[in-house]
Amino acid sequence: MIPSFRLMSALSFSALALASCANAQTGETAASDNGEMPFTVEEMGSFDEPWAIEFAPGTPVLFVTEKSGSMKFLDTTTGKTGTVSGLPHVAYGGQGGLGDIAFLASEASDVLDRRTIYLSWAKAGDGDTRGAVVGKGTLVCGEPESCSIEGLAVIWRQSPKVTGRGHYSHRISISPDGHYLYIASGERQKMQPAQDTTNNLGSIVRLNLDGTPAAGNPMADKGGVTAEIWSYGHRNILGLDWDASGRLWDVEHGPAGGDELNLVKAGANYGWPLRSNGEHYNGDPIPDHAADDGFAKPAVSWTPVIAPGDMIFYSADMFGAWKGEALITGLGSQALVRVAIDGETAREVTRYEFDARLRSVEQGPDGAIWIAQDGKDGQVLKLTAK
Repeated sequence: MIPSFRLMSALSFSALALASCANAQTGETAASDNGEMPFTVEEMGSFDEPWAIEFAPGTPVLFVTEKSGSMKFLDTTTGKTGTVSGLPHVAYGGQGGLGDIAFLASEASDVLDRRTIYLSWAKAGDGDTRGAVVGKGTLVCGEPESCSIEGLAVIWRQSPKVTGRGHYSHRISISPDGHYLYIASGERQKMQPAQDTTNNLGSIVRLNLDGTPAAGNPMADKGGVTAEIWSYGHRNILGLDWDASGRLWDVEHGPAGGDELNLVKAGANYGWPLRSNGEHYNGDPIPDHAADDGFAKPAVSWTPVIAPGDMIFYSADMFGAWKGEALITGLGSQALVRVAIDGETAREVTRYEFDARLRSVEQGPDGAIWIAQDGKDGQVLKLTAK
């Protein structure tokens, strides 16, 4: 019998020994620029380089990818954990490894049975090359302490594979209507490919759920990987999410300065590396975005950078004043950044500082905010309103 995760009291918890801290408030500091902390913070478990966190729709079960190639799950009602098998071999190193997770909202159920799962990861190619891929499989949870992924097959590839271990991006987002798969494809620290639509580096691609290019894409008539492209001229996208109006936004790393929050539009060119509000790491200038340059402009940019790790649009009632705002986790800034949206522009409202790099963020079923710290022994934190 497939277990209901409303009844997971039998799950093994020894792997991460979370029982002693599941209800303990953390000693992390978190403060806005006015010194206030509108939430309490609980440590829910320690993970090895957590990269993505995602609730299985309809359940309180949080899945966590670890960059070196493993995945665990946490029943957030009991604090019990389990492991996931059937994962791919990943090209681990630098920014590469196991990446994002996505589920179909249409398959929501309070029983964690068989359901579709999408994963991204860095995959080695010929010679010293690598590229991000996305795979589709079936998550099977027939035992309380373990799940497996069956039939995992690659349905999309970053093309071409290149040298280096950076800027994979490989965030996954499913459209609100459940029909399309959007994937962030970083420019792999090669810059110029972001302006070349004969490849899919430096792009956001729009696919059918089976990984084929979606009809109606801006360059669908050109075929090949070009037919996948929804927008281009991106650098290193680490967050994708949809606002309440069904509009797609991304947050991406600039070079030295110029991190960007962008409203993503079909066929738009976001300018990298020809335009940026930052400069090259060696100090060489890059022309700033300008009104008449023909490129899409960021809704807001940051210099000094926030070094984004992920983003969501908050939609629950627990933090009612935040509804409709973007919440962005910061790596270098070690902060949770609140951003208000006004039409096609945005502004930072405030930020809450943590003494750790923040990698990923997710909204829980009850409206709590979940954050995964970056790095070895990265804590998964639960934020609840005071």
